[in-house]
Amino acid sequence: MNVLIACDRFLHVSRTFPITAAQRALATASGEVGRQALANAYLGRAYVSQGDYRRAIDCYGQAAAVFDGARHHERFGQILVPAVSSRAWLAQCHAELGLFAEGISLGQEGLRIAEASNHAISLVFAGWKIGLLALRQGDLPRALPLLERAMSICQNTDFPSFFTQVCADLGAAYTLGGRGADAVLLLTQALEQSATMESVHGQALCSLSLGEAQMLSGHLEEAHALAERALAVAREHQRRGNEAYALRLLGDIAVRREPLDVEQAETYYQQALALANELGMRPLMTHCHRGLGTLYTATGQREQTRTALTTAIEMSRAMDMTFWLPQTEATLAQVEG
Repeated sequence: MNVLIACDRFLHVSRTFPITAAQRALATASGEVGRQALANAYLGRAYVSQGDYRRAIDCYGQAAAVFDGARHHERFGQILVPAVSSRAWLAQCHAELGLFAEGISLGQEGLRIAEASNHAISLVFAGWKIGLLALRQGDLPRALPLLERAMSICQNTDFPSFFTQVCADLGAAYTLGGRGADAVLLLTQALEQSATMESVHGQALCSLSLGEAQMLSGHLEEAHALAERALAVAREHQRRGNEAYALRLLGDIAVRREPLDVEQAETYYQQALALANELGMRPLMTHCHRGLGTLYTATGQREQTRTALTTAIEMSRAMDMTFWLPQTEATLAQVEG
């Protein structure tokens, strides 16, 4: 069990999730169904950390198939109930790829198992991940109760690393819902706690969410510093999904500056779009197209505006990301008019 124990430590306390260690765990677990499923889950987590959501889905799908039926509520010596965590990660991976219907089904199944298991940390984890899925889709009425419930339960348990990460997503939901002051307060506290815990990943997630909140509050310098910090951490630890989010945020910040640095803003958006496209992150691609449309509108580039916004609208409709549609359609109509 030495390799599995080592991987378990990586899952919960390390800054990185080395694929080689997870692959070694999978190889040594051959023939033992439970251990092999856990090893697949560890490998899936390693892929998630690098933004390889497709491979992660394959690994977690194999794990979830084993942690089924009679194994739903077994812990297998893990911090989380594996039947819950595997489905929760599947929900997030599907969300990043824009496969929301599939992700909702898997996430809700994991949430039901967590509730039946009456295991607080697993309940936090399941609610957090399906809440994140709803946030990615822009479904605030569903995202907020799930994330707030996860945070509330987390406050009553002794697992602070989850608390700061849940706060990062809850703060992002507050920002999206127009509650900027609440978001800044919550995320500032979470960022300070992450720093105290020396949680590099937690600090990066909080920095991204706080950066967006500060940007929308008009504090562009603070937002830029937070986005640059998140980008540096993402690149240092090869967290390519986070890198794409940080680049897109830097683009959003750049397009709000006066005077507008067109070349810099476009570079950030194009870099984010290229990376998101490589990783299959369709929701993020949609936001990049929308950002480019905003930039081209400001510079009077009508044809480029039309192309970018039309693409954003089509992708939003295909994934039922309706939250952002009215504003995008209104901008396009104004340009065409």
